Amino acid sequence: MKRLALTAVLLLLTFQLHAADTGVARMSAFLKDVKTLKADFSQVVLDANGKQVKQSTGTLVIKRPDHFRWDYAKPNAEIIVADGKRLWLYDVELQQVTVKPLDATLAASPAVLLAGSNDVDKSFTVADLGEKDGLAWVQLTPKVKDSDFDSVKLGFKGDDLSVMELKDNLGNLTRISLDNVHRNPAVGDGSFHFTPPAGADVIGDTGDGKTHD
Repeated sequence: MKRLALTAVLLLLTFQLHAADTGVARMSAFLKDVKTLKADFSQVVLDANGKQVKQSTGTLVIKRPDHFRWDYAKPNAEIIVADGKRLWLYDVELQQVTVKPLDATLAASPAVLLAGSNDVDKSFTVADLGEKDGLAWVQLTPKVKDSDFDSVKLGFKGDDLSVMELKDNLGNLTRISLDNVHRNPAVGDGSFHFTPPAGADVIGDTGDGKTHD
């Protein structure tokens, strides 16, 4: 589920849409304006029957392009960091770090558009869903069949992103709500530097010339 959440963030870092519809226009303006972002988040996962199976909270930091950090605090500590070249996933409880090239990670999902293309319509069907529950909604549906998700819905409150909803191929729904959103704060690249803790098991290529198993 965290992979889906990550895909949502990558999409947010990438898309610049041009349309007159309310929801799409808000998203276009948001993405055009936001270069860095800090926020608190709460994440809920619902199964295909609508039953809650997981809940978590944490903080996120974004710096376009190719830099982001998710710190899951509760119930299980986990860190997801993209430093511009690699994607690091650290499970604190298991003391396990998984690392992979960022471009390879993106190539496996529609988030490959993060490389710089603005041709969203080529890979996604974009729909303005109007307003519901005080939010303006936009839906992005991937045109490729091997995507990790069926659709992503973005809900905007005023000019800011408030909610992301991701539906996977099994019908599970991941809902991420953002609070205390700060646009364009000063964020240094050091926020996205990650060094595996001493004693942690490392899986993947860390860039030190060695492949860890």
